[in-house]
Amino acid sequence: MKAIIIEDEPHARAELKRLLLQIDDAVEIVAEIESVSAAIAFLKQSSAYDVIFLDIQLSDGLSFDIFNAVKVDKPIIFTTAYNEFAIKAFELNSVDYLLKPIEPENLEKALLKLKRIQPNQAAQSYSGEQLRELLGLAKKESKSRFLIKIGDQFKHISTDEIAYFFAERNTIYLVTKANTKYIVDYKLDELEEKLDSKFFFRITRSFIINIQSITKVHKYFNSRLLIEVTPAVEEQLLVSRIKVDAFLAWMDQ
Repeated sequence: MKAIIIEDEPHARAELKRLLLQIDDAVEIVAEIESVSAAIAFLKQSSAYDVIFLDIQLSDGLSFDIFNAVKVDKPIIFTTAYNEFAIKAFELNSVDYLLKPIEPENLEKALLKLKRIQPNQAAQSYSGEQLRELLGLAKKESKSRFLIKIGDQFKHISTDEIAYFFAERNTIYLVTKANTKYIVDYKLDELEEKLDSKFFFRITRSFIINIQSITKVHKYFNSRLLIEVTPAVEEQLLVSRIKVDAFLAWMDQ
């Protein structure tokens, strides 16, 4: 299987390559590309590949622009830090996605799926605009409030009042800007899909933050970021280097 990796972050590119070869040593990486312009130039000249592993945010723009310039009719696996619910639409078209940081078992499943694709079942060719819609860049409805049970009473909390959500053991907590804590009956994965991604970002596996609660962002050891929030928390909130680009792009919307 011949693969192209289009990814501008060297560590993420190296890690994906390592995982691919670890899972299947028959995988051949025929090109490693860092930008939209370089990808367009390569894809216009070559079709000698079986699959593209494609990041969304590249050094010179969004990867959707590639498809406005060149037709791609090979399977695409998106490797993205953006957990947009509509990305799952690609599963219906023999195209998969992997959310960073990439889990080896998810990558293995994606490779098995590719091997089941017959030659006449190549991925559908999309325009850049179609990809934007499928990837959820078209606006989707988000939750505006949460129903909270307090004893035998109920109250609603507007998302505007929420500072962050966090997981502790098997419980998910909602913390308001007034520093009141409530238990919510959702998993963090579910909250990611229901919250407006313009305002909320999952900075760690156990923490989803409202941009309005961020007070300071510091550079930290090993290319990570240290986040300060209000209300303050005891633990260090560190954005991993794999998520740094996505986090900064989110802050700059």
